[in-house]
Amino acid sequence: MAMDDVREPLISALGDPSPQTNQKKPMKSRTYRRCKSAPLAEYVPLKTTDTGSVPVTESILQNSRPNFQKVALFLAVYLGIGTICFYLVRNQIKGEKTNGVLDAVYFCIVTMTTVGYGDLVPNSILSKLLACAFVFTGMALVALILSKAVDYLVAKQEIFLDKALHMHQKVGCIEVLKDVETNSLRYKCFVAFILLSVIIIAGTIFLATVEKLDLVDAFYCVCSTITTLGYGDKSFSTRAGRVFAIFWILTCTICLAQFLLYVAELNAQNRQRALVKWVLSRRMTNVDLEVADLDGDGVVGAAEFIIYKLKEMGKISQEDIRLVMEEFDDLDVDKSGTLSTSDIMLAQPPQTEKSYG
Repeated sequence: MAMDDVREPLISALGDPSPQTNQKKPMKSRTYRRCKSAPLAEYVPLKTTDTGSVPVTESILQNSRPNFQKVALFLAVYLGIGTICFYLVRNQIKGEKTNGVLDAVYFCIVTMTTVGYGDLVPNSILSKLLACAFVFTGMALVALILSKAVDYLVAKQEIFLDKALHMHQKVGCIEVLKDVETNSLRYKCFVAFILLSVIIIAGTIFLATVEKLDLVDAFYCVCSTITTLGYGDKSFSTRAGRVFAIFWILTCTICLAQFLLYVAELNAQNRQRALVKWVLSRRMTNVDLEVADLDGDGVVGAAEFIIYKLKEMGKISQEDIRLVMEEFDDLDVDKSGTLSTSDIMLAQPPQTEKSYG
């Protein structure tokens, strides 16, 4: 009986189209204006934490932050086990040696980053098998853990970079966040390029002053290292050089990989934006109208038009629409074609009462 009482006013309202058409138009425009995918254009929602209220964007960044203690632990375990193994087989590794422990750590880093200078080379079956095992585990560690940490650190610099670019302008927090969201990949490329340039300059100066290479050979060694070519004719041969190389090689190879990844993502984003611009500037035809008419009633509503354009832009697929409609059907308990608070309440699973006693 209660469900019939709810449906009666809905049926009566649908049966009288004249007043409905006059009231729907402003409601539709207001509704779709509120359904923007970028709510930051209007406000920055806050999230309450133990330390106070912070913008939701900062909260999301904090939630996506990798656990640096775990990253350090994995790296320490890898280097620790690798150092012990390669130290025990140090007599089965030939090449230019300085110190047993230092050479073992250095060999781990060179193997992990696939630089492979050739200044230290496995010379037995056991040492070769160890090198094969550590090169694969090291590459996985770099790809899965260390690169995420670098990506997070670069992403954190985006807001500082944007604030620096607009230092002399009166720009608020909302405008900064909007600009970062729009040009995120561009800023990441810029930050990674600056960091990469500093690393290249530092490596060149170090090789020229400590390893006593001339400037061209130092730059040549830096380029062959950072791109993991590792020709081997120029490398770190002194004790101080290998201490520096342990930290520098790991940093420069990961930084270059992230920079190339950002460039590829930026190129894909530019192509996607060009496609969106073309879709929005293209005029609709009768064929497009028929395709966009999802319910087959001969007219295309605003929701149907939006869905059609998003599909044409490649932002959603038919499978995405199907999954969303399945969720809608599950929430639409009274099968009225609309969602209300009563539908949401009825769709929630019943809570089991706890028995005390």
